[in-house]
Amino acid sequence: MRIRLLIYIICVLGFVAPIKAEENLDVSKLIFEHLGDSYEWHITEGAVIPLPCILVNKSGVDVFLSNKLEHGATYKGYHIAEEGDHEGKIVNAAGERPFDISITKNVLELFIVSFLLCSVVLGVARWYKKNGYKKAPGGFVGMIEVLIEFLDKDVAKESIGHGYEKFSPYLMTVFLFILTSNLLGLLPVFPGGANLTGNIAVTLTCAVTAFIAINFFAPKSHFKEIFWPDVPIFLKVPLPIMPTIEFIGLFTKPFSLTVRLFANIMAGHIIILALTSLIFVTAQMGSAMCASMTVVSVLFCIFMNCLEMLVAFIQAYVFTILTANFIGLAHSE
Repeated sequence: MRIRLLIYIICVLGFVAPIKAEENLDVSKLIFEHLGDSYEWHITEGAVIPLPCILVNKSGVDVFLSNKLEHGATYKGYHIAEEGDHEGKIVNAAGERPFDISITKNVLELFIVSFLLCSVVLGVARWYKKNGYKKAPGGFVGMIEVLIEFLDKDVAKESIGHGYEKFSPYLMTVFLFILTSNLLGLLPVFPGGANLTGNIAVTLTCAVTAFIAINFFAPKSHFKEIFWPDVPIFLKVPLPIMPTIEFIGLFTKPFSLTVRLFANIMAGHIIILALTSLIFVTAQMGSAMCASMTVVSVLFCIFMNCLEMLVAFIQAYVFTILTANFIGLAHSE
């Protein structure tokens, strides 16, 4: 029955008029435009949310909505560069970048994620304040409790050991932030759709916070093992071979955290967009071919979205467990 229904759908789609598509469709440009940051948020083809542009220059601060710069327009001497090193960014009449603190798509997504996390945490805290600890929570509150308990006992305590309590809130925050950002990035409509953890600036910021947590709160023995490790003397003098390797290791840890999260999330989004683009690429090949590839594209996109939901949890967990392990190594006696 299911096979016959699928054949029927393909036959019906085969009689649909061919989709009008551009003859020279640049798929890579299309994909990276959707993945990149922007000064507006596209909801549908005709619905766009303009975002506030905040530009600091020598004469003061200019604030206006991004719709003032639509279709190559110029406003207050600013326009969006269409080519060059500053392509897609706001520049002045001389082609130079002002100090830009605009609320872009990714910045707005950061605010949304922060609001959601605060709402969830405060909502759970309100439940415990109202019901106390004698009653076992259920539903959403119970799920959050299980997740927090897992992060506290099985991640932070197991990886760091003694003194893990002061790092647990940070690790929980990192996990929930990355997980929420990953899941919202899979939603095709507002408030989802922003490629937050697929932006290397965001993953780098997360890695910098991990670097601070690892090194700035480490005991003195951690730095002794870096600059004067317990190895044969010829590996330290006259050539500081091991100290150099250990010092470089301070920066390779956050670098690996940055690239791993960025690359995995970005790759998943590229694959989904590339599969979606098959519909438009085959639009000129006839109705039957386009209809067939539409079915294939939709099925593969459903599969990839399900897989990306799993990846969203895995990447949040991997970032958190590695950070906890690095903190544990810095505090090991």
